Amino acid sequence: MAKILMIDDDPDIVEAIRIPLEVSGYEFHAASSGSEGLEQIKQINPDLIILDVMMDTATEGFQTSLKLRDNAPGAEYAAYRQIPILMLTAVHTTTPLRFAPDEDYLPVDAFLEKSADPDEILAKVEELLKRA
Repeated sequence: MAKILMIDDDPDIVEAIRIPLEVSGYEFHAASSGSEGLEQIKQINPDLIILDVMMDTATEGFQTSLKLRDNAPGAEYAAYRQIPILMLTAVHTTTPLRFAPDEDYLPVDAFLEKSADPDEILAKVEELLKRA
């Protein structure tokens, strides 16, 4: 059973994602901030991370993904660098900014809008886990 860690400060969104993932047999964990999520990554070593962008700050998810994918020698999260990251956010509906996965600036494996339905999110989770 794959372990999924969702890092998002909206409890309603977390619950809406938790239910279909658990029904599909995934072990689900949640953190409400980037710093809490980084702590949990070390504790549970998830197979996949679902990450929001706007939490305590407007760019917290971006900063969290950069920490996880830091290629510097001795990087704190080097052991977790290969964990797939699905960025699930409403940033495109709340700002004029547009983002997509980018190895240097937004090192995530996939990007979905929070308006995506649970089946689409589940399909993307399964796709990313198969690639990993």
